[in-house]
Amino acid sequence: MEKVNFAQKFSLFSDYCKPRIVGEFNDNYVKVSKHKGEFVWHSHKTEDELFMVTKGKLCIKLRDKDIWIEPGEFVIVPRGVEHCPVAEEETHIILIEPKSTVNTGDVEDKLTVKDLQWI
Repeated sequence: MEKVNFAQKFSLFSDYCKPRIVGEFNDNYVKVSKHKGEFVWHSHKTEDELFMVTKGKLCIKLRDKDIWIEPGEFVIVPRGVEHCPVAEEETHIILIEPKSTVNTGDVEDKLTVKDLQWI
């Protein structure tokens, strides 16, 4: 058992929209990712998805409204809800989700990450 320092983990990479694994528990991963720009509209049929912001500001676009998340805040997107994360500036995000969760959900896209890396 070791502690994890999120700031140190975010310092290890510079690319966007490519989550990395920093921990696992009960068939879930704790992931970190940097975002800038608009992601892809998608949903997850069987998984809820938690987005927590540590730096920057993230907008979770939904078909009927936008939810803005600032540092120290999180939102849980329920399974089946179509959403599109958008970050106007570099934003650091912690994701907590089942190991089976693919970052682009039900959409195959150039942003789809199939082989997650541990850092």
